Amino acid sequence: MNRTVNCSVAPANLLSLSTANPPHVFKQNDVLEAANRIFADRAMTFSRLGSIFENTGILQRHSVCPMDWFDETRGWKERNEIYIDGAEKLFATVAGQALEKAQLKPQDIDTIVTVSSTGIATPTLEARVMADMGFKPNTRRVPVFGLGCAGGVSGLSIASSLARGEPGSNVLLVVIELCTLAFRDDELTKSNIIASALFGDGAAAAVFSNNEKNAICQIEATGEHTWPNTLDIMGWKVDDIGLGAIFDRSIPQLVRERLGSAVDGFLANNRLGRSDLDNFVFHPGGTKVLEALEATFELGQGALQSERKVLAGNGNMSAPTVLFVLNEEIDKGLAGRSLVSALGPGFSSSFATMVA
Repeated sequence: MNRTVNCSVAPANLLSLSTANPPHVFKQNDVLEAANRIFADRAMTFSRLGSIFENTGILQRHSVCPMDWFDETRGWKERNEIYIDGAEKLFATVAGQALEKAQLKPQDIDTIVTVSSTGIATPTLEARVMADMGFKPNTRRVPVFGLGCAGGVSGLSIASSLARGEPGSNVLLVVIELCTLAFRDDELTKSNIIASALFGDGAAAAVFSNNEKNAICQIEATGEHTWPNTLDIMGWKVDDIGLGAIFDRSIPQLVRERLGSAVDGFLANNRLGRSDLDNFVFHPGGTKVLEALEATFELGQGALQSERKVLAGNGNMSAPTVLFVLNEEIDKGLAGRSLVSALGPGFSSSFATMVA
């Protein structure tokens, strides 16, 4: 199914975008050494799977926990308690940065959209920080769960649509994922090894409004595409230990075979074509996915430089990652019309076009 918002509707304005990471920095070689120590006494296959770490394009990642935390088996209760504490701190940091960039205060925000799929918080994250940060008691709250890696673009879509729908309002989007808390020392599945090699923690925040003052760019159209019979391609499984990653090896192939036509359909529904695009901003799920994206959109090998830079310095942080890439592009002087896209569970892709 394909769902879009026609770009003939008045666009919403992006006033600011900020990113943040938790304090613990892991070099990829150190993660590989730790994983080898944790898994080596239980299976002979890790020596072969270890090459995955070396081929990710990742140099370092960030985590809400220190490295030695991962040496012991942790249960779901402990993982989720750490998720709530770490996510609250990142929320305050990254939201505060975005508000400062937008030259707004917490009491100027009318709606908060919070996107996260790596833990459960009820009351939700924004409710836990609202009073301390100074948000109004009547601020609308829109928590969103389950979008996985697509959550950054889907969150952008939701927040910009809410800003567009109420002239004069300010909408804060906060996207937080603590993926490293899903590390499983009890499973030597390929999905778990890939997750161990890729995942990092991070957060992004953005402010949207109909106010054109100091706008970075305009969000003109948003959409989603969900492919049928693909529920087992990507997602979480849940058990007593916690969350466990599901990654199907066919994802790069699906990008090559199906994503191009989905993007073309989204663009056509909004009276656009690929020739109208000046830039591409993608979620860098991994090296093989980036190579598939470059081939699919005829960009040339190595063209997605910001995506590779973000992946190298942060790993795959799930939903916030594409917003890290967008921030890189903005810092480099993003101009013209850009397609922003991310893949996620469903199996699905979220799209947005923006004009700077």
